[in-house]
Amino acid sequence: MPLSFLLDEHLRGPLWKAIQRHNRHSEYSIDAMRVGVPPDLPLRSADSEILRWAERENRIVITLDENTIPGHLANHLNSGRHSPGVFIIRDVTSLARVVSFLEAVAHASEAHEWLDGVHYVP
Repeated sequence: MPLSFLLDEHLRGPLWKAIQRHNRHSEYSIDAMRVGVPPDLPLRSADSEILRWAERENRIVITLDENTIPGHLANHLNSGRHSPGVFIIRDVTSLARVVSFLEAVAHASEAHEWLDGVHYVP
């Protein structure tokens, strides 16, 4: 079963559109949702809420936030919770590379590889 993702609200634009384009033309679609779409995860949700929602829905969080999300994830894990993982996109990474990475992760990796960790998208 392919892995699923949650895009932080700052990734609602170009990355979301790139994923949608990819999904229209590829047999290996990327299952991604955006903060602000589910009624129980509105825009401006706190990082702690995003992590709890992603844990419940079993979705890896994708973000640009390398300043605060690692600390929030540490607090989340220290409280006895788990995370499907967090992917931080580096500023210099192209959209095409991010989409390619997500497709590979979704279809050619296992959930346990990303569990409870912060990983940088190359």
